[in-house]
Amino acid sequence: MRILLSLAFAAALGGSASAQTCNTFGSSTHCKNGLSAQRLGNFTYWSDGSSSQRVGTFTYNSDGSSSQRVGKSTHYSNGTSSQTLGNTTYFSNGRSCQRAGNFVHCD
Repeated sequence: MRILLSLAFAAALGGSASAQTCNTFGSSTHCKNGLSAQRLGNFTYWSDGSSSQRVGTFTYNSDGSSSQRVGKSTHYSNGTSSQTLGNTTYFSNGRSCQRAGNFVHCD
C-alpha cells in the first residue's frame, strides 16, 4: 500500500487540478492517466522515467525532491505537508486522497 499512497501523494502534489485514480496489483500500480509504477525492494520506477527510493522514514525522488514521514504526517521538501486520518490523506495545499482497498482517488 505504500507505493499506492506514494503515487497518490505525487498526484496530489503535482500541478494538475484534475482528479486522479490509481489501482495497485502486487508491486505494480496503474493510474487512469496512463502512468504506472513498479516497486522493486526500496525502489519505485515510474513509466515516465522517474524513480524514488525509500530509506527509513525518508523518500528520495530522482527529481531531487524528498519527503519524510513522521507519525501520521508527511513533510515534503517543497514546504507542503499532509496528514492521514483513517483512509483519507489531507494536504496543506487543499487537496485530498482517499483510499478504498487497492484504489486511491485524489481530488
